Amino acid sequence: MIKNTSPKVLKLGLPKGSIQESTFEIFKKAGFKISPSNRSYYPKINDPEIQCVLLRAQEMAKYVQMGVLDAGLTGKDWIVETGGKVHEVCELIYGKSGLRPVRWVLAVPNDSPIKTVKDLQGKRIATEVVNITKKYLRANKVKADVEFSWGATEVKPPMLVDAIVELTETGSSLAANNLRIVETVLESTTRFIANKETWNNDWKRHKIENIALMLEGALLAQEKVGLKMNVEEKNLKKILSILPAMKNPTLSMLSHTGWCAVETIVDESIVRDIIPKLKRAGAEGIIEYPLNKVIP
Repeated sequence: MIKNTSPKVLKLGLPKGSIQESTFEIFKKAGFKISPSNRSYYPKINDPEIQCVLLRAQEMAKYVQMGVLDAGLTGKDWIVETGGKVHEVCELIYGKSGLRPVRWVLAVPNDSPIKTVKDLQGKRIATEVVNITKKYLRANKVKADVEFSWGATEVKPPMLVDAIVELTETGSSLAANNLRIVETVLESTTRFIANKETWNNDWKRHKIENIALMLEGALLAQEKVGLKMNVEEKNLKKILSILPAMKNPTLSMLSHTGWCAVETIVDESIVRDIIPKLKRAGAEGIIEYPLNKVIP
């Protein structure tokens, strides 16, 4: 258990389960090395001002709201589902297998006659997010039975239920179970949340804001790379017209007369297309390098 009650220690909840490893990796890139133990829910972290506890994302908002934890990471979906009254510090868009939101979707068997939410009138639905599903049905003026699912939700239709509301990133698991998506019920991303009283504590708020800044910088860096190259001055205008940049590229003169060095940050997804263009436009000595953090 978390024993240190000093005001100079921040009690931080980390999500256990599907996004645990990706969370640890992002913290590492942000400069916080977390060392988990197979037999402990209290991993060590290389910051003496932080004490960590591993907790299911479903319970995080409750314990942050209560003040048992000062802050934590959980999904927007679980904040909505539990009605957690917490301060949302920032949005962190990442998941189990990529940097994108996840979705809670209404799904039915491929051969089901259900085409829209309106077709659920009087039907039975299984899900882990009962409150979200009931709110969704009320918004669509549909009355249906909603039951809590303890897991293996994809196998329940059509024998046990008519439809499910299930979490998905890519939809591949649903398709593998012969289910099709009817509608998206809720889109969710990871949120860094804080206890409201904690947020009014100057030291803890400053600490949380620092962590948030580094995490956001680490996530932004995952989608970008740095580019360096040497450019003859006569080709500079053409090179700059090719380069997208967060801001203007950095230029510095080389000792060799008539040449300069150009450095910039670009989306990794476009590098394979622009490097050949840069080469043809006269850039030389092109170097691509990874980034740990990008702070806008």
